[in-house]
Amino acid sequence: MTDIVKRNNVSIFGSGSKTMVLAHGYGCDKQVWNDISAAFEKDYSIVTFDYVGAGGSDLTAYNSERYSTLDGYAKDILEIYHALSLKDTIFVGHSVSSMIGLLAANQRPEYFEKLIFLGPSPRYLNDEEYHGGFERSDLEDLFEMMDSNYLGWSKALAPAFMANPDKPELGERLTNNFCATDPIIAREFARTTFLADNRSDLKYLITPSLTLQCTADIVAPMEVGQYMHEQLKDNTMVILEATGHCPHMSAPDETINAIKAYLN
Repeated sequence: MTDIVKRNNVSIFGSGSKTMVLAHGYGCDKQVWNDISAAFEKDYSIVTFDYVGAGGSDLTAYNSERYSTLDGYAKDILEIYHALSLKDTIFVGHSVSSMIGLLAANQRPEYFEKLIFLGPSPRYLNDEEYHGGFERSDLEDLFEMMDSNYLGWSKALAPAFMANPDKPELGERLTNNFCATDPIIAREFARTTFLADNRSDLKYLITPSLTLQCTADIVAPMEVGQYMHEQLKDNTMVILEATGHCPHMSAPDETINAIKAYLN
């Protein structure tokens, strides 16, 4: 247990009998949940963690082969669950963690009572009639910029991902998150994330789920949220007024209310 807890910098807090697991998105760490976690502490035992390469995780545990697909990150989730003896949890995944959580739930459905997806996407690339939001040339340009100037990439993209120009401090906060991630691991995780195609995995999910879709999200546009909703067996979709890709940071109250309404 100690090695897994240390590897993923796991934190456990709150006083509830049921467990809520909060899984951060690409380029972030567990601190991004600080704005909403307190709202659930009385009703849940909260588990937060860092993926290997992020925050206070053990960088020596990183393995390029293991983490070349999202299955490697899903394996981390299942190892954390096993180490903490977790079952019947509420799993909240932001961005790429939505698909990581879905992959984990497909393998061990007894671990999950409900899945909550914030800005999910099973496929970021446009593909024939599917609109994921990015052309391959867009992603190649993104990867090239990351490889040549990761700091510059972070400063340029974070405000666009956040999409709250009237609150520049949010873009700065996300930039700081990006910059706190090991740049070599971040570049590999970007390719793993943005080139993944998990559309075929959606039909196997038997766990009830909630899709929280933001407006004006360049990373996971409205069509993607609608696609998720249509493909999943037992999914509720809520469209938030929040703009951008990080509603738990830019619109915490609205995000909290949407999650509580679904769970209650």
